[in-house]
Amino acid sequence: MVALETPEVNNGWQAVDFELKGTDGKTYTLANAAGENGLLIMFICNHCPYVKAILDKIIRDAAELKENGVNTIAIMSNDSAEYPDDSFENMQKLAEEKNFPFPYIIDEDQSVAKNYDAICTPDFFGFNRDLELEYRGRLDGSGMSDNPGAERDLFNAMMQISQMDKGPRIQKPSIGCSIKWAK
Repeated sequence: MVALETPEVNNGWQAVDFELKGTDGKTYTLANAAGENGLLIMFICNHCPYVKAILDKIIRDAAELKENGVNTIAIMSNDSAEYPDDSFENMQKLAEEKNFPFPYIIDEDQSVAKNYDAICTPDFFGFNRDLELEYRGRLDGSGMSDNPGAERDLFNAMMQISQMDKGPRIQKPSIGCSIKWAK
């Protein structure tokens, strides 16, 4: 397991459209995913220990953000032929088991991950209401440990974005496993 860090935020970068299938059978695009006050796009997967360690906090934060007009969408871009835990069927099972409050969609050809320059799982992209990038950082400071008192970096940043359309000036990178690119 190689840990990678996300690069610094490219403030103002415009979100790239997509059209991907969700575990719920619906098709999602940038337009139907966005909330009135912003959008959190995250690249996650089923097998990554970094994602597993924080998944319950991701679910909590996504539910609270939705109450504040910020929608969340999770994209799985790994090569599921090489990593069968990340298959569409296993994505469906995880989304149902954890009752995801957000769509979980598959990027089978990995084009969306490439368009977003996604690096790792988890990789968080926080967009304002105009779909301009304002946050690319970590969920919180707990890493893979269970620290319920850790500062909620992502949640606080997205709340700030929902109110002011601008993210925090200082952002700490997310750390996770590399995207598993197809050969």
